[in-house]
Amino acid sequence: MKNSSSWLVCFLALAAIGVSACWTEAKAAPDESDVKDVITGKAAFHGYEGEKPGVIRKITVADLPQPYATKGVANNAKLIPRPANAWPQAPAGFKVELYADQLKNPREIRTAPNGDMFVAESDGGTLEVYRGITKEGKPEQRSTFATGLKGNFGIAFYPPGDNPQWVYVGNTNGVVRFPYHNGDLKATGASQTIVPQLPTGGHSTRDLAFSPDGSKMFVSVGSSSNVDDPDTHPREFRRANILEYTPEGKFVKIYAAGIRNPVGIAINSLTGQLWCSVNERDMLGDNLVPDYITSVKEDGFYGWPWYYMGNHQDPRLPGKHPELANKVIVPDVLLQPHNASLEMTFYDGKQFPKAYWGDIFASEHGSWNRADRAGYEVIRVPLVNGHANGEYEDFLTGFVTTDGMVWGRPVGVAVAPDGSLMVTDDGSKSIWRVSYTGAGQTAVSQTAANVR
Repeated sequence: MKNSSSWLVCFLALAAIGVSACWTEAKAAPDESDVKDVITGKAAFHGYEGEKPGVIRKITVADLPQPYATKGVANNAKLIPRPANAWPQAPAGFKVELYADQLKNPREIRTAPNGDMFVAESDGGTLEVYRGITKEGKPEQRSTFATGLKGNFGIAFYPPGDNPQWVYVGNTNGVVRFPYHNGDLKATGASQTIVPQLPTGGHSTRDLAFSPDGSKMFVSVGSSSNVDDPDTHPREFRRANILEYTPEGKFVKIYAAGIRNPVGIAINSLTGQLWCSVNERDMLGDNLVPDYITSVKEDGFYGWPWYYMGNHQDPRLPGKHPELANKVIVPDVLLQPHNASLEMTFYDGKQFPKAYWGDIFASEHGSWNRADRAGYEVIRVPLVNGHANGEYEDFLTGFVTTDGMVWGRPVGVAVAPDGSLMVTDDGSKSIWRVSYTGAGQTAVSQTAANVR
């Protein structure tokens, strides 16, 4: 392959912006933020035992250990059926209900403009629709919208807005679309191939998002490997990137690069900014390299495989591409290393307290190579005027028993029409619903004395 990384050399020159501060003798506005008692420094690194709803952490680049401070290990989760006394745990005031169960392999979930919830069943190659919420917290209706898909994950409605004409689906090997109008429970026509070929093998999820004006289609494509050098491994060509296409499927450019596995992508409807949720590399130790959630800068370079978290060079690729060292963007929010951060969404509902409005929720599928397993939860990233300050909160936990056995693995998150949060779980093959019932109340549908 001809120097597949030559396109990286011309990366962004970021403009510095000045911020002026205003001072007045007027009475300060009350602090309505709930971001308090933030755990920082080495204490911010933790395993599942430390995950508890409402706990807020902040990891910075200065907190990172040296490579190989601990040995890279394999510690795959042993998945068990959900114990009778196990139930997801949310902060006080929230209620957790089992919305649907006995699914095959529920992955991404997206809410259509009319309020129907579309779920990718990746193993079966189907796209399912869930409509409504009964008084018992169950679906009013369920339907199979499309079949014959291949490792499908991403779901996006086009054009953006209240009256879509198509639903796009990210198969592992390409992008297709189906005719769609609000309220359709089954596809009214055959699929149309939009992107006929995407690289396969390795990381298989392909998420989709459209720019607010509908002119750009973003497609996330993870790497084929942990840390193979694209200079010498042709299979990494156009991987570990977010790609830009037209809605008709014409390739435009690599929108952002060096993102090892951007499993989840989403647009902040308030700012129009593209964000992503990323699985970083493995086997440098328990606390390297952090997974992350970040706003995505056009033409930005995020380091993989040669660098991580700024100009930290991966010791397995010494001396490679020194010209890129000072171009590596540090992500907005550093998460627990090996958390396996998957789908993310912005909370655009009104049911949750005002402090949650506009914040990010993201599913952490759980580690496979950390001595003290971590993840297996849903987190919240507080935003201020659309910007993150680096903190994140454990929001929905309890998918691991006290003896370290795993029964649930969150994958997708979406906001239902009533403002509740829907969470797909491919461990228990379920969809969970989190609703707000009132401050100071702890509401769950089942006791979970033996889980954290």
